[in-house]
Amino acid sequence: MADFEQIPFGASEFAENPEPRCPCLLLLDTSASMAGAPIDELNRGLMDFRRELAADALAMKRVELGLLTFGPVQLVSDFQTADQFTPPLLAGAGDTPIGAAVTTGLDMVRQRKDAYRANGILYYRPWIFLITDGVPTDSWHQAAAMVRAGEEAKGFSFFAVGVENADMEVLSHISVRPPLKLGGLRFRDLFNWLSSSLSTVSRAQVGQPVRLMPPGWAEV
Repeated sequence: MADFEQIPFGASEFAENPEPRCPCLLLLDTSASMAGAPIDELNRGLMDFRRELAADALAMKRVELGLLTFGPVQLVSDFQTADQFTPPLLAGAGDTPIGAAVTTGLDMVRQRKDAYRANGILYYRPWIFLITDGVPTDSWHQAAAMVRAGEEAKGFSFFAVGVENADMEVLSHISVRPPLKLGGLRFRDLFNWLSSSLSTVSRAQVGQPVRLMPPGWAEV
């Protein structure tokens, strides 16, 4: 009987879909202060996000989504291509451990990049999106240092978005890029912009600079 090369468990996704990957990690605040209208609009935004990506067949194969919530830190969805992503129904409760969420998320991104390299998969620079309406309830300085080091190494692009009463001063220390303030509760506009941006990036050559539309959902 002929010997057959076995595909390691966990690598079959890459064998079935060898397209370059465009990873995006969402770090979403689900603390008690997000309960009510904010979490409702966030859930609607995630539904729109999935719907918009579904309109782009190439993005569905190339864009990978991971989702961490914090209040406390919880892995809701590990990295998977957009066609496999099902928006969760989030609820607001708990505190705001931004530091732990960021460090956990950075480790997720590192592990995913290792998996790409181990399986010969090209990938675009990962995007990490932190969205919060509060003040960190844990230490965030180590997380800020890790973000700074990762950005300097061009290991990922980190974005911070403040909602309502978010501490924009702290976010400005965590993110190398100036944090953006969401206009009202325009989560649906934010996620429509994000889906459009990821679709644009996924159509470019890996490593090629891409011009994105201005974030019209942000306060000026």
